[in-house]
Amino acid sequence: MWEMASQRVAFGKTLVEIGKENPDLVLLGADLSSSTKTSFFEREFPERFFNCGIAEANMMGVSAGLAASGKVVVASTFAVFATGRCYDQIRQSIAYPRLNVKIVASHAGITVGGDGASHQTAEDIALMKVIPNMRVIVPADAVETGKAVRAIIEEEGPFYMRMGRSDVPTITKEDDPFEIGKATVMRDGSDVSLIGTGIMVSQALKAAEMLRLEGIEAEVINMSTLKPLDEETTIRAAKKTGAVVTTEEHSVIFGLGNSVAITLGEKYPVPVKRVGIPDRFGESGEWDALMVKYGLTPENIVSAAKEVIKQK
Repeated sequence: MWEMASQRVAFGKTLVEIGKENPDLVLLGADLSSSTKTSFFEREFPERFFNCGIAEANMMGVSAGLAASGKVVVASTFAVFATGRCYDQIRQSIAYPRLNVKIVASHAGITVGGDGASHQTAEDIALMKVIPNMRVIVPADAVETGKAVRAIIEEEGPFYMRMGRSDVPTITKEDDPFEIGKATVMRDGSDVSLIGTGIMVSQALKAAEMLRLEGIEAEVINMSTLKPLDEETTIRAAKKTGAVVTTEEHSVIFGLGNSVAITLGEKYPVPVKRVGIPDRFGESGEWDALMVKYGLTPENIVSAAKEVIKQK
C-alpha cells in the first residue's frame, strides 16, 4: 500500500544537507552514531561531531555549553537514554536557560522490538512534555522527519524529537507543508476524528478505510507536534464529528491522548477514547507482533471509534 522508509536515514541525510549550509551546526552522540545515522554527519564533518561515549548525561551538559557559546546543537541517542538517563541535565542545563539544543532520539517505543524492555521507552514523551520551554515533535514518516529536522534547527530553543527504529510507511508527500505546532488533516470525515502521531498515523488511516467499508466516515489527523498541541485543530475536529479517538506508540498516561482529552475536557467536551500502550513495560519480540500484543492495530482503533460514536 505504501512504501516503507527509515526515519533515521532521513534524519542523517538531512543533517548533512543542513551542515553544508550552516557551519555552526554541531552534533553530539553517545557511541551510537551508526544506529542513529548521525554517522552520515560524522563522516562529512568530523570536526563538528563529538562522540561523548556511553555518558549521555555528560553529553547533555556538553551540548548546553556548546549552545551557550553560539552553536546550534543536535544531541542524539536512543530515546530511553536521551530522556530517562539525562532528565536532570536536560531540565537544569538545557530547558531552564532555553538553550539552542535539539535532542533527537531514535529507537523509541515498542517497535525497537528484540532489544526488549530495557531499551523500549513508552514514557519519553511524557517526560519531555512536562518540562517548561521544551517542545515535542513526533513525525509520522521519513519524509516528514526531514522537514521536522529542518524546522527545529531553524527555530531557536530546545526541542525533543522522537523516531522509531523500524522502517515506517511513507504517508506524506514532499510538497506537504510542515509547521511546528500545526496538525495536518490527512483524511476528511464526519462521524469520528482519529488523531494520531508517529507510526500510528498510518494505522489510523488503515482504520479509517476499514470504517468506510462499514459506512462510517472517519477524519484522520496527523498531530506531529505534541507540545505545543494544536488545540485549534483539535477543537474543530471535536465540533465537526463529536467523537475522538487518539492513537500513539506511547503510554496512554500523559501522551497525546492525555493532552487531547484535557484540551477537550476543558474547552469542548466530547467522547474520547485513547489507543496507546497500557501502563506496563515492553518486552522482547518482533516489532509487528508487539504492536498486536499491545493493541496498536487498526482493528483496535476501529473498535474505539465505534465505542465513542455510541457515546455521542
